[in-house]
Amino acid sequence: MADRSREVAARMAEAALAWLDSLDPDQRRAAVGPPPAAGGDGEAERTRWFYTPTDHGGLTFHQQRPAQHRLVMRLVASGLSEAGYTTVATVLGLENVLDRVEGFSIDWGRERTRDPGMYYLRVFGEPGGAQPWGWRFGGHHVSLNNLVVDGRVAAATPCFLGADPAVSPLLGGAALRPLGTAEDLARELVRSLRPGAAARAVLLRRAPHDVVAGNSTRVDGRELRRSELWRPGRHVPDRAGHPVTGLAGTDQRALALTPAPKGVPGAELDTAQRELLRALLGTYLDRVPAGISPLARYEEPAALDAVHLAWAGSTAVGEPHYYRLQGPRLLIEWTNIHRGVNHAHAVWRDPVADFGGDVLAAHHAAHHAP
Repeated sequence: MADRSREVAARMAEAALAWLDSLDPDQRRAAVGPPPAAGGDGEAERTRWFYTPTDHGGLTFHQQRPAQHRLVMRLVASGLSEAGYTTVATVLGLENVLDRVEGFSIDWGRERTRDPGMYYLRVFGEPGGAQPWGWRFGGHHVSLNNLVVDGRVAAATPCFLGADPAVSPLLGGAALRPLGTAEDLARELVRSLRPGAAARAVLLRRAPHDVVAGNSTRVDGRELRRSELWRPGRHVPDRAGHPVTGLAGTDQRALALTPAPKGVPGAELDTAQRELLRALLGTYLDRVPAGISPLARYEEPAALDAVHLAWAGSTAVGEPHYYRLQGPRLLIEWTNIHRGVNHAHAVWRDPVADFGGDVLAAHHAAHHAP
């Protein structure tokens, strides 16, 4: 696994250097951020991430030539599996579909609101060198965050994908559902539970408005406000001071993230349900290349035992719902609420080591000891 992680890191470095070499000085000023460093001043920007159509920080497609667009996508592909890359590319294209859904009429005071050119890439540090480096790619419904330390991929989270519309018609009666399997498997799993387990899995009969952790830098249970989902000084939605989840009081407490996971643990699932759970994990953890995916660890029974499933909202198809999978080094959240239950958010996080903070600290201790 370590050698495969090095291979992925080497491909990332090669792709990042090719992109950086194509940039002129003005482009580089927007494209390059300070190197990752434990406790460093530049970490505030590297660990600040978004999934809304706001300024994610970096260089947009609009600020680059078509040949550079290709180099951007080469770097994006280096951090994803084939299926993960196809899904990300589809989500970018959905901006055009969403524009049509909204009647090509939404105006936030910029030249185009739903815009597949408003995806940002920034590299932090010097790719391929001895020091840690990383890269971030993001825009509406995409946030990819990667860190390389000592020649290995040290972190690939937070990893956010969304789809709006979540379901779009295709010719011949088919449907485009970029994240559909992550919804279907979870619903099948929760509906397969026996009544006692189902009662513990369903934490709330109403679904939150968004994923509970939002775009927090650290998963610490803090309740975020909607304004925090947007870069200050850019478009901020109505009710900006309201909670991201739209919940309060006992409802908020029922769904709040806590160190001890809520819901039903994998240890209580039967063989078929455990197979569903592992397949569901794969729809998130297989976004990245096999060399850096943690999915293999869930082949160990004890690891799968510790993953808890929690649900909120209805379990009926087409009704608002939310779920999460939580365990050691794992937080997955899904929600499909808005636009008539046709707008999905799906995020994979490592509550202990998002952005690779723990690896950075160990690297700093080993190489910069007094």
